[in-house]
Amino acid sequence: MVRLRDLSVSFSGGRKPVRAVSGVSLEVQRGEVVALIGESGSGKSVTLRTLLRLHPERRTRIGGQVQVAGRDVLAMPTRELDDFRGKVASMIFQEPLLALDPVYSVGAQIVESIRRHDKKATAAEAQQRALALFERVRIPSPERRLAAYPHEMSGGMRQRAMIALALACRPQLLLADEPTTALDATVQIQILLLLRELQRDLGLSVIFVTHDIGAAVEVADRIAVMYAGRIVEEGTARELIRSPRHPYTIALLKSRAHGALARGARLETIGGAPPDLSALPPGCAFAERCALATDACRAAQPPVVELAPKHRARCIHTDAAAAIAPTLVA
Repeated sequence: MVRLRDLSVSFSGGRKPVRAVSGVSLEVQRGEVVALIGESGSGKSVTLRTLLRLHPERRTRIGGQVQVAGRDVLAMPTRELDDFRGKVASMIFQEPLLALDPVYSVGAQIVESIRRHDKKATAAEAQQRALALFERVRIPSPERRLAAYPHEMSGGMRQRAMIALALACRPQLLLADEPTTALDATVQIQILLLLRELQRDLGLSVIFVTHDIGAAVEVADRIAVMYAGRIVEEGTARELIRSPRHPYTIALLKSRAHGALARGARLETIGGAPPDLSALPPGCAFAERCALATDACRAAQPPVVELAPKHRARCIHTDAAAAIAPTLVA
C-alpha cells in the first residue's frame, strides 16, 4: 500500500534549511497497521503529511520516492491529487477542533466531502451515509449530533467525528496523526480500540503516529522508531517491546510508566534535547544523549543492522544495547 524510498523533506525560510526527514525508507502492506513513534520533532507528522503532499510547495523540498497504492504521489498533478486525498488516502488530524471548520455543522462537512468525491450522491444519500458513519463510530444521538458544531461536542466526540470524516469516502489508507493526544486516558483507550476495530472490519492500511510507545503496542502490527528525521529501529510490535536494540527505543521504554516494567524498576528520563535539525551532526544524532556512544558513533552515520527477518536497528552497539534493555514482565 505504501512504499517510501530514501525520503527526505526539508523546509526553507530561516537562515538554514531545516531537514525534518532524512533518508526514510518504509513499506506498509495492505491491511497492516504501522506505528511511527518518537519525541516531538522526530519527523513523524512530516512523514505522514508528505504522503498527502500537504506541505507548502514553495518552502518545501522533497526527495526520494513516495508511492501509495501503486501511484507516485510526488508526480501527481493537482486535479489527480484532489481526487486521491480522501478517496485513496485520508487523515485523522491531531486536533479536531482546529481541523474542523467552526462555522459549519459537523454533518454538513461530512456531506460535503462525500458529494465532492461521489458526484452521483444526492444530498439525501450523503446525509444517510453521514448518519451511518456516526453510528459506526458510536456517537450517541447521531441524528442530533450531525447538526452540532465542533465546539458543541466533547473532545472524544469530536475525535470520533473526525474519524467518521476520514472514512467518509471509503479510503484504502488511513493516516492517524496522534489522534489521542488531547484526550483523557479512558477516552484514549476507547478511540484506540475503535480504530483497531474499524481497521479490521474495513481492511484498512493504517499509519499511526504517536509519541506513546504503549499506544503503539495497542494498535500496531509493526513499529518504526524515529529520531531526528530518521528511522532508528523497526520491527514487529512484540519484537520491539520484548527485545529493543537501539538505545533510543530503550530510553523511550524506560521513560514510560507502565505495569510491564519489572517490580522495582525505576522510571527514567531521557537527558538532553533533540539536535537542531538545521545543523545535524555528521554521526548518529542520538550520540550526545546516549550512554553507549563512542567516537565512532559521532564520526559517521551508523549502518542499519539486520537483527531478525523483520527487525533492524541503525546502531553499532546493538549487542551492548540488549544488555541495558528493561526487563519486561511476561
